[in-house]
Amino acid sequence: MRKTKASTFPRWNGYDSSRDTIQVRMCDHDGCDDKGEFPAPKSPDSRDKWQFCEKHITEFNGKWNYFEGLSKEEAFKRAQEDMRTARGYASSGAYDMGSAETYGKDRRRSDALIILDLDDDATAVEIKAAYRRMAKLYHPDTNLGDSNAAIKFQQVSTAYEVLTVK
Repeated sequence: MRKTKASTFPRWNGYDSSRDTIQVRMCDHDGCDDKGEFPAPKSPDSRDKWQFCEKHITEFNGKWNYFEGLSKEEAFKRAQEDMRTARGYASSGAYDMGSAETYGKDRRRSDALIILDLDDDATAVEIKAAYRRMAKLYHPDTNLGDSNAAIKFQQVSTAYEVLTVK
C-alpha cells in the first residue's frame, strides 16, 4: 500500500480550513503556563493590562494598592476625582465598596482613613472629629448647587461608617 503526500510529514496539503485557530493568552506571572483570562491594571493611570490566571489574579488583587506612591493629599484628591467621574456607577444601585470578603476589611479601613485624612492609629474620638469637620465642610445644604460637594459628603459618610462599624 502506497502512502499519499497528505499522510506524511511535512504536510503537503493544507489543513482542514473549517477549523479556525484559537488565540490563547498565557498568564503574565513568571513561570506560569495557565491561560491568562483575567485582566489587571498595570498602574492606576494606564490602560495597559496584565493578564493573569485565576490563582495569580487573586494574589495580585490582594496586594494591589490604588493609592501607592501618593501622599495623603494626592490620594484624597484622586479619590474625590474618581467619585466625581463615577457618578453613573454611584446611581446604578450596584455600586458599593463591596463586602468584607471581596474587598477586604483592611483595605476598606485604609481607604476610609485616607478619605478622612487620618493616620492608621486614629482613635474613635479622632475619627468622629474628622468626620464632623469634613461633613460640615461638604454637606450639600451648605454647598447648594455644587454636585461635587454631595459626592464628597457621601464619600465622607461612607468612610465614617466603615470606620465605626464593629
